[in-house]
Amino acid sequence: MWFVIGAVILIVLVLIISNIIVVQQSRAYVVERLGAFHEVWGVGVHVKVPFFDRVSKRVSLKEQVLDYPPQPVITKDNVTMQIDTVVYFQITDPKLYAYGVEQPMMAMETLTATTLRNIIGDLELDQTLTSRDVINTKMRAILDEATDPWGIKVNRVELKNILPPQDIQNSMEKQMKAERDRRQAILQAEGQKKSAILIAEGERESAILKADAEKQAAILQAEAEKQAAILRADGEAQAIIAVQKALADSLEMLNEKAPNDQVIKLKSIEAMQKVADGKATKIIIPSQMQSLVGMANGIIEGVKE
Repeated sequence: MWFVIGAVILIVLVLIISNIIVVQQSRAYVVERLGAFHEVWGVGVHVKVPFFDRVSKRVSLKEQVLDYPPQPVITKDNVTMQIDTVVYFQITDPKLYAYGVEQPMMAMETLTATTLRNIIGDLELDQTLTSRDVINTKMRAILDEATDPWGIKVNRVELKNILPPQDIQNSMEKQMKAERDRRQAILQAEGQKKSAILIAEGERESAILKADAEKQAAILQAEAEKQAAILRADGEAQAIIAVQKALADSLEMLNEKAPNDQVIKLKSIEAMQKVADGKATKIIIPSQMQSLVGMANGIIEGVKE
């Protein structure tokens, strides 16, 4: 009897313990009662009614990533490319996620592929290669609106790789190489142009500096010659003044001694002698001085004898 009671108590305890459920952080459980939706359990401890309640779906509320394999798409100009897509999404309503669509991940993959084909079909090859941001924005808006009834929020959509056909890749590589060569030639030409301009400017500046130096040298030389001429003129003027002053002093002294006519006549003879030292070849002597000259010659001859 006690054994049966103990077994029953043990079974009840096992049932109670087994129906105590702890929901972790960032997770949610969808619970059904008798096959119908009952409630959504959030974080914490919950007790399930045995044989009546059932956890139909365990949902992660974290942001999740789906990396889809490359999908073949055709552009507006009939170029087939391979594009792989990455979708970042988050479950916001566990009830809608559990009952909104069958196999929501497969539904999202199919929806992503069809949306990508529709968008790329309206673009040409060059637009597809240069409009990733536009494509990402359009896809995110379309997918977010379409998955809203499924309880899914699409946060971002990224085109990871865009692979055009091999022949187009080769053509693009040649085009890029030609463009790089063109840019290199332009840069080289611009460098040579700038170098020539700098050289010409340097030569012009050098010529200007040289001309300025020569001008300054000529100015300094002219100033030096001017100063030398001024100094020479000053010297000659000083010499003339000194001679005139000496002459004036001698005349003054002579006047002070009250010279007679004979002395004056001798001074005149001295002046005539100085005149004779020049280049003149004919000298006219006044008659008043002829007698004096004769007397002077007589005196000189007497001295010689």
